[in-house]
Amino acid sequence: MTKVLTGTQHHEAAAEHHAQAATHHHQASVHYEEKDYAHAAHQALMAHGHTQQAVRHANDATKYYLEQLAKDAAR
Repeated sequence: MTKVLTGTQHHEAAAEHHAQAATHHHQASVHYEEKDYAHAAHQALMAHGHTQQAVRHANDATKYYLEQLAKDAAR
């Protein structure tokens, strides 16, 4: 079952994914400097996935706010 999040909760989730992406980017740079290109690529791919999830949460936060505005306007 999918939990419905508020706009604030979506922003918090996006921030967590951005932080995880940053950690993976850092690890990718460490592996790259060590010339461990396979691990660097893997970490970069993980970072990309977290970035995509962060973007989805940001978009969902926007949708949430627009829905709230529409409800308020209908009153």
